[in-house]
Amino acid sequence: MSTDDQGPGDGQRAARARRKRPEPTPLQRAIGLLNRREHSRRELTRKLKVRGIEPDAADAAVERLAHEGWQDDARFAESLVRSRSGSGYGPLHIRAELGTHGLDRDAVAAALGTFDGSWDANARDLVRRRYGTEALSDLAARRKAADFLARRGFDADTVRRATRYDPDDVE
Repeated sequence: MSTDDQGPGDGQRAARARRKRPEPTPLQRAIGLLNRREHSRRELTRKLKVRGIEPDAADAAVERLAHEGWQDDARFAESLVRSRSGSGYGPLHIRAELGTHGLDRDAVAAALGTFDGSWDANARDLVRRRYGTEALSDLAARRKAADFLARRGFDADTVRRATRYDPDDVE
């Protein structure tokens, strides 16, 4: 195809296609990640490094965003607690996940303290949705439900209350 055969505007489109966009700065990349969802400092730094950002530049970008309020570990932790509790996970699972994000014990406790629901109600609702109410009259079904709740991160007392498990019923 010669230049005479090109329609109006084809040359401009080709020139735009050849032009490259400038490489985003570490700060721009970090903001792009934070626009999608909250991230912990550790997670944000790791993601920047995986994307080829030098460790010092990634640390500096995350530090600046934290200083300016764009990144906040407490806000991240509260968001994760809301998200995971709404998805049927218990406090033990959530505490462990928050620990993987480099949050200290006090920050994890503060985030779990923001949970405004009832872990017992969450566990009972989860059992009711998954197994129904009649299934809990059967010991085998209650054990299955209890195992499920334990895997989801609910403590033994909550599991017992949610499944109406009575240790005296054991054969």
